Amino acid sequence: MDPITVLSARLGEHLQRLSAQVTTAESCTGGGIAEAITRIPGSSAWFEAGYVTYSNAQKTRQLGVPQALFGEVGAVSCEVVEAMARGAQAASGARFAVAVSGVAGPGGGSAAKPVGTVWLAWADGGRVHSEQRHFDGDRDAVRRQTVIAALDGLLQLGRE
Repeated sequence: MDPITVLSARLGEHLQRLSAQVTTAESCTGGGIAEAITRIPGSSAWFEAGYVTYSNAQKTRQLGVPQALFGEVGAVSCEVVEAMARGAQAASGARFAVAVSGVAGPGGGSAAKPVGTVWLAWADGGRVHSEQRHFDGDRDAVRRQTVIAALDGLLQLGRE
């Protein structure tokens, strides 16, 4: 079985044990995390909503990310993904959230943020944890690795 499907099924079992729901806020994955989650039958019991906010304007409009952040730190940043995660929680009412923003390529990279740079944030109630990752490969590979990392991080939530 595909590793993404396996992770999604494990996430569903985990969330059902916790009687909790999750939401996603995605940029570079374009809804891939939400798609992976909803592969699982019965996911409507634990998946609340998915937000695909590819443009900065939609990150602000749908998730409440302060517009000034884009000029200060850029869309691919700790501050933006943490704001995306908080905004998705607020909009959906879900306990858990994951947010991603990155440079999937093949263009768009820079010396400071080369292709494969991705920021991820996971939220549990009021707590938010974020990480920067660097993934190798083409656009599809970067996006796939991002989905796996996002799901894996969600599996860690609620275990503390």
